[in-house]
Amino acid sequence: MQTLDRILSAILQQYATLMLVLVFCGVAVVGLLVIRDLESANSSAENMYRVSVQGLLQAGELQYFAQETRRATLYALTTNDSNLQVEYADQTRDADRKVTEGIAEYRQQAVLPEQLELANRLSRDWAEYLGIRDEVLASILEGSTKEAVSLDLSGGVPSFERVKKDLNEVRRLYDEQASQRLANVVATSRRSALRLIGTLGFTFLVSIVAVWAIQRSRMIGAIQLAKLQMEFVASVSHELRTPLAVLNSAADNIADGLVTGKPEIQRYGTVIRTQSRQMSELVDQILLFASVEDRSARYFFESLSVNQILDAAQRSTQELVEGSGFVLEQRVDADLPPVVGDLSALTQCLQNLIGNAVKYGGERKWIGLHASKGTSANGAGFEVRISVVDHGMGIDRSDLPHIFDPFYRSPRVVNMQIHGTGLGLSLAKRIAETMGGALTVVSEISAGSSFTLHLPAAERNEVDLRSAAAQPTSLSQQ
Repeated sequence: MQTLDRILSAILQQYATLMLVLVFCGVAVVGLLVIRDLESANSSAENMYRVSVQGLLQAGELQYFAQETRRATLYALTTNDSNLQVEYADQTRDADRKVTEGIAEYRQQAVLPEQLELANRLSRDWAEYLGIRDEVLASILEGSTKEAVSLDLSGGVPSFERVKKDLNEVRRLYDEQASQRLANVVATSRRSALRLIGTLGFTFLVSIVAVWAIQRSRMIGAIQLAKLQMEFVASVSHELRTPLAVLNSAADNIADGLVTGKPEIQRYGTVIRTQSRQMSELVDQILLFASVEDRSARYFFESLSVNQILDAAQRSTQELVEGSGFVLEQRVDADLPPVVGDLSALTQCLQNLIGNAVKYGGERKWIGLHASKGTSANGAGFEVRISVVDHGMGIDRSDLPHIFDPFYRSPRVVNMQIHGTGLGLSLAKRIAETMGGALTVVSEISAGSSFTLHLPAAERNEVDLRSAAAQPTSLSQQ
């Protein structure tokens, strides 16, 4: 009997060992298959990222140099200095050479019939625009500025719009190719998941699905980040290059003695001051965003009256509002409680909102700055609401969930060539939240927008306490 037990025990031990070996082999085989599939998916994803991002960058460069060609031509049209006209003519020819080379490279890379057709159309439209541009430059250099302007309006503008449309089509094709390659990555990951379902069961399946989801999310995030970075760099470079070009032109005119008389000097001084202010504001926005992003911004909390905040905001935006021909109407309810916050930060928040109202305020040129008291959203107390209202173009409903995202700019705004960095509203929202409040928006197309800064009203004992012991506070402590 004991002998039989020992024999059965040995058989069971061998069977268990055999099962472990079989399971190990199965896991190893499936693991190798999964690794192969993941390597294939990773290779496809890397290729997708490389090809798509390079294509988007190439399309962005073509758009940039095409705009440079157009911009230099416009500068030549708007100056009477023959030396500057020659200089701008050289600049536009140098830029169009780079566009022509880029189009030729795109034609060589084109494989699909749709790409070949688009490359031929783009080459044809670009050649047509260059022909008209050359005629415009010839008229300018011959001293026939009026004839050049007429020729540019009748032929140059429509032909350049066709070129812009072709370049946008190039970017659309690259986006579609990226989507197709992403679909291939998804298909490869699905095959891996099916193998895992049949071999290792639900647990192993969940792990692979998680890896697949992370991989897919990474690829989508990488492409979106690359596109945002490209658009941000292009936007900032344009915002910097335009005032720099104006400043350079004004400096040349002054240095060459073309500016005489006090009225002319005052006019040029106003232009230089305006462009310098725009550049300073752009640099300040970028630096402030960077400091908020890495949590190095420091705030000094103190008791503030609503009138104190509004007066500071009005002073900081007075030149912009009046210079743009807008009317700022202020309405403040009586007996508003104080708030606790940083005056400089709250001024910056409202300054961004008022600046947006000027930029998108439309033809009515009216801005409302209203302050009132209400109940906080959680019902725990009262809050102060400061609203910046305009009757401008409004915001599309599909854009509202994204307008506070860093670098986001509505396609409608981009198509209208209203320039910006996409940082203003993001900064305003982060400042509001750091002050313990919130920023909300109500908007309707062609009717206008209303941005409201919600700040918790300070209780009297809280005001006394913070006023007596206010200390600099970093974002990392919030």
